[in-house]
Amino acid sequence: MTTAIDEVRRLLAAGDLPAAVRSLRPQAETLPIEELARAAHALAEAAGFENLAGAAAKARADDPQALYDLGYACVERGVAFLAVAPLREALRLLPDSRPLLAELTSALEDEHRHAEAAALLAARGEELPAWPETYLLVHHTLLAGDLDSAERIGLALAAPEDPRWSGAHERQRGRVLRSAQSRRAQRAAGHPDPLGAQDLRGWHYGLTGGLLGTLSPYGWGAGMTGRYAYLGDSAGQCRRGLARFALALEAAGRRPGTVSLLPGRSDRILGLAAAQVLGLPVVPYEPTRTDTVVVAHDLGGVEQDLVRTLHARADGQILYEHATCWTDPPAVSADFSALLCQFVAVAWEDDERAEEEIARGIAAADHGPDEGDGESPADPDAAFRAFAAGVRTGWLAAPRDRVPSPGPVLSSRFA
Repeated sequence: MTTAIDEVRRLLAAGDLPAAVRSLRPQAETLPIEELARAAHALAEAAGFENLAGAAAKARADDPQALYDLGYACVERGVAFLAVAPLREALRLLPDSRPLLAELTSALEDEHRHAEAAALLAARGEELPAWPETYLLVHHTLLAGDLDSAERIGLALAAPEDPRWSGAHERQRGRVLRSAQSRRAQRAAGHPDPLGAQDLRGWHYGLTGGLLGTLSPYGWGAGMTGRYAYLGDSAGQCRRGLARFALALEAAGRRPGTVSLLPGRSDRILGLAAAQVLGLPVVPYEPTRTDTVVVAHDLGGVEQDLVRTLHARADGQILYEHATCWTDPPAVSADFSALLCQFVAVAWEDDERAEEEIARGIAAADHGPDEGDGESPADPDAAFRAFAAGVRTGWLAAPRDRVPSPGPVLSSRFA
């Protein structure tokens, strides 16, 4: 019988390290610890991860410290799914260990297993310390989709004595309060299940503070729930996003004075198109410029030093992103995302025409609704406008913090 380590070695011999890693995922929490450690050791040696290889070589099922070291190294090297079993076993051996509880919670978070992380922490009952454990309980409770419990526990959580946690406390309260505002707005807009497991727009606003312009009309029944996996973009898709942005500005009573152009070609093209749609002049991007729309095609393609200047919002500045990567979010959360996707093929990738000409084509493109596959829920302008109006007092007030988790609304993705 072929064992897990046999399959890992076979795939490594074939030069396919990613496949070797993936082969362990279905068995990562059922394999004996020693076999899991041997497989992790083989992967680590192939990848050149000396710390993980060393921890895997020393791991023993009866040694909590060795199990912790293995789990810690797995989390550090981006294979948190391999960390869960050794950390869970270590915590069983040392149930009162706060470092073990914290590291297992971290591993579950990296895997977006927020309900499990919340249950792990909640099981401590009144013995759970306030900082950071109860803070983490609120964090995972919210990301698991239980706003009522997150409100009840989070709003009662006293401010931390350690100032290092002050910023996190403030951000968490903001997300809880913003999510409550989002639920009220979705109710008023007639959403069938406000902040339920399929309310992508509502949760996107609650967690990031940004408005999500359009929902994918494809693959709802296949688990996409409003997100795209692979998107072959088009001028019409770009124009629909800009049309929704114009609706958001109207609903929120905002009137920026300019469109700021980032230096990338795709960003400039989309910025020029936005200026035409909104009837605004264009100016070069300057971090401190006020009352302006900063347009990015996708922030993952913008030079990162430049992206970091967008973390602090100048007065009246609005950050627009056309295609936001939901599996690897950018360093800052946009104030408006036209759509969420995993991969995007830029509409003008091989188009050698002048930027201004391509932009004119986008501005003139049909921006009527995409009928999609006929099986996804409708996303009418009226519902979007009502939601944007309902959150107008909170929009553009949230910090542009990165939110690495997809939150309570799950979508299918490429491995």
